[in-house]
Amino acid sequence: MPRAAVLSIHARIRDVGPGTWAEPPLVQVWGPRYSAYVVAESDLAVFTLGRLPDQPKGRQRAEDIADRLEAALGGERMDVRDAARIVGVHPNVLRYAAPTGRFLIYWDGARQPLVWSVPAPTVDASDARLELLRRYLHVFGPGTPASFASWAGVGRRPASAAFDVMSGELVDVRTPIGEAWILAADESGFRQAGGSAPTRLLPSGDTYYLLQGGDRRLLVPDEADRGRLWTSRVWPGAVLLHGEIVGTWRRSGHKVTVHPWKPFNRASREAIETEAAAMPLPEIDRPVTVTWDD
Repeated sequence: MPRAAVLSIHARIRDVGPGTWAEPPLVQVWGPRYSAYVVAESDLAVFTLGRLPDQPKGRQRAEDIADRLEAALGGERMDVRDAARIVGVHPNVLRYAAPTGRFLIYWDGARQPLVWSVPAPTVDASDARLELLRRYLHVFGPGTPASFASWAGVGRRPASAAFDVMSGELVDVRTPIGEAWILAADESGFRQAGGSAPTRLLPSGDTYYLLQGGDRRLLVPDEADRGRLWTSRVWPGAVLLHGEIVGTWRRSGHKVTVHPWKPFNRASREAIETEAAAMPLPEIDRPVTVTWDD
């Protein structure tokens, strides 16, 4: 979601405004698992071609839909519903053209996305897949072929093949949930003592905790807390304090409700309230207030 994207950016860099997510050099694509992603324009090939099917049938389907969509657009930006009507398919089918890297979208979270064509990336799809794996392991590692396949929305076989090709760049590690791999370039960072991360209110679906299955145990060991964070409905935001997720939060307008998993001292509460007040929210015209649901 665009509102979540701007809060994710705000959690990592300074001077972020409400519209930063839609400004160059950022663009939107249908990325992993065909969800809307905000990525750097220079990474277009990584998050599109990196997911192009290896099987001829799947690849041909993507290219066929891309050809038909490009012809329908005629060089213009168009509502996906109108484009789908011209192509003669359901709007969701157009997402299968995304791995060709030939389209960008604009979605503000309210209306239907706009879609338009761009020149196809000149990067080889196999190279894009390997770079996508590097990005995955750098952010989510330790990881396995199964976890990479789940996140990227690619098959287990091509995911395993990518791990095999990159074996010289990987280090196998033992974790509480089994053996996995990290990038050799990241090994020194894993061996260092953990730092004290700033207080952050991470939005729903933030990359920091966009994990599936057993991988979630590495980030949140307590089963009850995992159930509070990764719900069966829309996930709440995560409260990050001193490098650990210690609670959840939700927002309605200018009101933020924080659900701590353990008692917070006054300094921690003040830090969280300060962070909430600093969120670049475009649709509110009054100060953010924080309610503690202890």
